[in-house]
Amino acid sequence: MKPDLSAITFSTAIESLGRRDYSALELTDACLRQIERLNPLINAFITPTPELAVQAALQADALISLQPSNLNGLTLLGVPVALKDLFETTGVRTTGGSKFFSENIPVQDAEVVLKLKLAGAVILGKTNTHEIALGVTGVNPHFGVVKNPWDQTRITGGSSSGSAAAVATGMCLAALGTDTGGSIRIPAALCGVVGLKPTFGRVSTRGVMPLSWNLDHVGPLTRTVLDAAMMLQVLAGFDPQDPASQDVLEEDYLAHIGNGVKGWRVALAVGEYIDASDPDVLAGVQAAAQVFKSLGAQLENVDLSWIADLSRANNRMTQADAAAYHRERLAAHPDWFGSDVLQRLQAGAALPSSEYVLARRMQAEGRRRFEMFFTKYDLLLLPTIPIPAPPIEGIGTLEAVRQFNRFTAPFNLTGHPSLSIPCGFTGIGLPVGLQIVAKHWGDAIVLQAGYSFQHATDWHLRQPDLVKTHGE
Repeated sequence: MKPDLSAITFSTAIESLGRRDYSALELTDACLRQIERLNPLINAFITPTPELAVQAALQADALISLQPSNLNGLTLLGVPVALKDLFETTGVRTTGGSKFFSENIPVQDAEVVLKLKLAGAVILGKTNTHEIALGVTGVNPHFGVVKNPWDQTRITGGSSSGSAAAVATGMCLAALGTDTGGSIRIPAALCGVVGLKPTFGRVSTRGVMPLSWNLDHVGPLTRTVLDAAMMLQVLAGFDPQDPASQDVLEEDYLAHIGNGVKGWRVALAVGEYIDASDPDVLAGVQAAAQVFKSLGAQLENVDLSWIADLSRANNRMTQADAAAYHRERLAAHPDWFGSDVLQRLQAGAALPSSEYVLARRMQAEGRRRFEMFFTKYDLLLLPTIPIPAPPIEGIGTLEAVRQFNRFTAPFNLTGHPSLSIPCGFTGIGLPVGLQIVAKHWGDAIVLQAGYSFQHATDWHLRQPDLVKTHGE
């Protein structure tokens, strides 16, 4: 049968390829045609790699044909994925969304890219990002604005802007992103897809352009929670060459994903800091909490206004760490940076050491406070982002940072696993994201919770009109 990108997900594609309903080449061609049609409208990709993708798909089909019963380890064989343009990829331009790296051709793969290749995934290319990942709008002065598939006059959020838009429109079946203050979860929420930030140290960041060595996370963007779990199964693992990687017992993220949430203790974040969100966002999250209650969870409202201090500390650390990494470029060619990124880098460079020390102290205090929190609760629910996607025209980037990541940045600071899933739409048809947080190394817990919610609702099944009108 012909691949139908409006109906295919990452997990169903794996099943269909295994049954030989269609070939890896046919599926890859469908995604490449979707990129040809929609990328001029959405600007999700900086560098598509169709020739390499076709070559990888042909190799996948050959393996399936020659060794159909002996494909151990090739769990993603033939499935098309995309990479945020921060991941080093052998022989493929990796720009970081920056003028400085516009001609950068790496000679080796990032650790997670290598893992995807070894699992048999077909890489379609590199997706657009906010410049050096230091921003949350997806408005890039060098490679153009990534437009929201639900309303092309609005932003996608960032910085993993192109990855979220590509997944939402069927240009790929999954994508890698990075998250330092919300950069996976924010665009996932605004584009109506799933975004997972694993526990800090769970997935290697080696070979990924840094923003903050202390806060960077790597994770997947997908259509469903099951897809995200399958991706994490491949991506997770200790990397002794990555100083941030943690050698902890690995989990099977699929083993218990369907076991439900009955009897779980679930905290719903409330309070002045949360309640300042858009009414449609609050309504979507509160309705989602009631779904968990209907599934047998014990629900309790908890004032979480104290996380405002964690968000501020994360923003200070992000700017200072980014300024440290880009210090030579900032000194040599400040004019090569976009105005919003330059302002944030200069603010980071000027941050007094005492302020940085206080932010690090806030990080330690926040981690301990949430350690205690998760002895009482299994899950925390709150909005991913307090507002729906705003218009591109007139977007104030610096103000957007303070507004957009107020609920996501705290969990970069503390390192807790955090999942964003679609939980509704605003009155004008823009997606709303629910954020699910669990204890350190509780990645399987957030996935199990998200899977339970998606089996009880259909928000994740809705797609932008672009997919229907431009699909196969």
